[in-house]
Amino acid sequence: MTITSEAPAQNYRAAVRLGGADGILTERQVRDFISAQLAATDLDAKSVCLVIPDDTRSCPLAMLVAAVHSALHGRVSRLTALVALGTHKAMTEEALGAMLGFEPGQLEQTYPGLRLLNHQWWDPSTFVDLGTIPAARIEQLSEGRLSLDVPVLLNREIVEHDVAIVVGPVLPHEVVGISGGNKYFFPGVAGQQIIDVSHWLGALITSAEIIGTTGLTPVRALINEGAALVPAEKLALKVVVEAGSDALHSISYGDTISAWADAAEVCAATHVEYLDAPVRRVLSLIPPLYKDIWTAAKGFYKLEPVVADGGEVILYAPDITEIAQMHPEIYEIGYHCRDYFVKQWDRFKDVHWGVLAHSTHLRGAGSYDAATGQERLRVRVTLATGIPEQVCRAANLGYLDPREVDIAAFEADPDTLVVPQAGEVLFRLR
Repeated sequence: MTITSEAPAQNYRAAVRLGGADGILTERQVRDFISAQLAATDLDAKSVCLVIPDDTRSCPLAMLVAAVHSALHGRVSRLTALVALGTHKAMTEEALGAMLGFEPGQLEQTYPGLRLLNHQWWDPSTFVDLGTIPAARIEQLSEGRLSLDVPVLLNREIVEHDVAIVVGPVLPHEVVGISGGNKYFFPGVAGQQIIDVSHWLGALITSAEIIGTTGLTPVRALINEGAALVPAEKLALKVVVEAGSDALHSISYGDTISAWADAAEVCAATHVEYLDAPVRRVLSLIPPLYKDIWTAAKGFYKLEPVVADGGEVILYAPDITEIAQMHPEIYEIGYHCRDYFVKQWDRFKDVHWGVLAHSTHLRGAGSYDAATGQERLRVRVTLATGIPEQVCRAANLGYLDPREVDIAAFEADPDTLVVPQAGEVLFRLR
């Protein structure tokens, strides 16, 4: 099906890029690029809202925001930074300071005039209704997978500023293909229903099929449809971060569609590793930026495509003690394949679809026989974390005592792939 736009056209600004997949930029190059691009943009006396990620993504955000602030302070009428939490836990003052490079209580001294806000996704009063994407259009965008009216609710800070500038990285993503761009609006600072619909649409397609896709996926098309209703001018500074560091391969500037597409091409060249044959086992070493399995599950998403049938992914994160900080429903439904929910839809349709999507993404491919109640899963998922064994088993996940994990022994095992800093680089078979 050819997806066409029926929403108002987005402002167009062709992307300009500094850098590429084969090099590393200096901080001076990045700062000069940001300064030059923003100087050439009509922002004088306008109100500007920066839409930034939380701390679950590798990114030298303090450097980027400092460069943007330097280019805009005293020039724009108002400057706000809004953290695109999606439905993640709100960041504390200490966490915000660590991410943006200021001491707690010293925001004004570091970034004069900047307002810094968490997206309060739990508070209905923080949203503005931008309209509704009708069921017929949803059916077209989803290629027939869904048909329902979807209200488009967005954080009012975006609507109440003249310009929104998305600042942050792009990475392979299990729901949308490659993250970034208009995804910072939906689900980043959006209302629950469009979050649920977009995530469940991704789950219906499956993570293994959609992850790492640079083109216009059905989920990306839905997100762009919602973003076209945003009245603010939408611009983006999208970066590709060197895996395992805060160094930058590239930075792209333009409107949120062109800048994303430009950066996504670099990301596909830097954040996808190819194997010649599937592996029996993966030991995913989860970095400390993930605080629960809800976010650490990226250590499975990025590895599922290279695991052999009947194989196993072990998520090793001794310091993680919770499955989900903000989504208790996952404890009730556990982790299952897509068809487990689809074939029992009356039982699960009232659970937040975003929770259902997360469940399917972590369990991966499988089948469910409604007549026998038997679920068959392609890959085993084992948690070697601080989460008790009974909690893991109740959630339909395996358990391994993290004290028994010998990383060196796994590295010596020819059937095991050990992945440090798991969660951002996608692994695929050639």
